[in-house]
Order: sequence, then structure tokens, then C-alpha cells
Amino acid sequence: MVSADELRFKAQLYYDDVSVGAELPPLVIGPMTPTHLFRWSAAIENWHRIHYDQNFAVYHDGLPNILGQGSWKQSILPRYLKDLCLPDGWPWKVSFQHRAMIVPGDTLTVWAKATGKSEKEGLGFVDLDVGMRLDGDVESCPGKATIVLPIRGGRPIPYPFVPPKGA
Repeated sequence: MVSADELRFKAQLYYDDVSVGAELPPLVIGPMTPTHLFRWSAAIENWHRIHYDQNFAVYHDGLPNILGQGSWKQSILPRYLKDLCLPDGWPWKVSFQHRAMIVPGDTLTVWAKATGKSEKEGLGFVDLDVGMRLDGDVESCPGKATIVLPIRGGRPIPYPFVPPKGA
């Protein structure tokens, strides 16, 4: 897990530093515990028993265990992209699918691979394949994303980010 200080003092990833085909640094989370999963349920007040009551999840709904919430998974990929772009880049777009359940004991590896690059109005756009792998190389959330990174010596990325026309 990345610490607050590591993010606070992170060296900028520049558009110039990313090559098509390059794998970006992963984020590893876990192993997940029932407490991790329950805390998210409590935080968003989702009291569906499949997220915290193991007997209900297994014996009533026939699940393998309590489940991590889809909304939690939806928060992780944007967080990962934001952390990659810090301090001066921008995670612009992300889309992904839910394909596998997260249960206690799983370790998640959030990943990204550069699939394309383009410059628009002095800004560096990087297209990515992204995902969240579970143990055993099971892909839980395959998707696509676009991040905007500063170009060395180029103009700053505006905040809030407004994409150039045609981007």
C-alpha cells in the first residue's frame, strides 16, 4: 500500500516517460479480510447481509463467502489512476466490467498497460488497458482508461481539467 507521504512527495510521471506497451507500477491490496469488506458496507450504509454475514452469504445465497462490494471495486480503479497521475496529471476517463467476486483472503493487484499515446493542445494523453487481478491471475475488472500527463517543458494541465476539443 502506498503511504500518504509517498503520494505527497511523489515524482511526477511524465507523458515522455511512458511507452506504448509499458506496464505501469501496480497497486497491491490485501489480503482482504472480513473487516475490510464490512468497513466499506458500514461507510456507505449498505446493509445487504452478503457483505458481512458469512452464514447468510453461504447458506442462504449459496455464495462462496461474504463478498466485496461492486461500489468498493468502482472506487479502487479511479484511485489507482489518480495516484499514477499525481501531482500534476489528470485521470480523465475509466470504464470497466465486474467479472469476478472478491472474498476474504483475496489479494488484489490493480494494473495498467499503455496502449496508445497522443498529444493534443500541448497535453499528453495516454490510453490504458486497466484491471484488477485476483490470486491465480483471475481478472476481476478488465477495462480501459485515459490519463492526461504533463509533457516535459510543456504547459500545465488545467485544474479542473477541461479536455481539448475533439479529445
